[in-house]
Amino acid sequence: MTIKIAFPLFRVLAMTGILLASCSIASPAWSSDITDLDNHPSSQPLRSKFQIFTEQLTERASDLAQSAIGLIGINYKYGGNTPQTGLDCSGLVRYVFKQALGIELPRTSAELSHEGEKIDRDDLKPGDLVFYNTLKRSFSHVGIYLGDNKFIHAPRTGSSVRVESMDLAYWKNRFNGARRISDLDPATVANISASQK
Repeated sequence: MTIKIAFPLFRVLAMTGILLASCSIASPAWSSDITDLDNHPSSQPLRSKFQIFTEQLTERASDLAQSAIGLIGINYKYGGNTPQTGLDCSGLVRYVFKQALGIELPRTSAELSHEGEKIDRDDLKPGDLVFYNTLKRSFSHVGIYLGDNKFIHAPRTGSSVRVESMDLAYWKNRFNGARRISDLDPATVANISASQK
């Protein structure tokens, strides 16, 4: 083999050896700096319990709204509990809460009016229950608030599940109140909310 051919091969082997040697004797300080990068806290601030709680409620409300919207067009049936047989107003609420959150609620709108936490109309959030006096008695009708002054309900015989505006005079004049249902422990909710004051 001539020197001209052997020299480039020798140079490649020498460079490879130098690189391998430098990798094996890398400074411990330098290598620990790399592993420490994983141990530094995130630059994003930690979320508070209240923020996590609020996100959970928002997610639940979204699940409720999606479940309810999927029932638009289902026929009204007095005493109805399932989409297959038809739904009345409280049957709709019970079905949606069971499917979306796994919560078992009472059967009638009057019974539902005692569940959860009473809230003002100005504080309504998607997923809250809205009550109306449609039969000359309090809490005779119930629906699920969707946001933007809209609610979904099963109105009456001969119609089907639909979305309505709470701003219509008929509903404005018959509004009875609202309730917020949570599957979170009430004491936990109170403690988290109090910690933000």
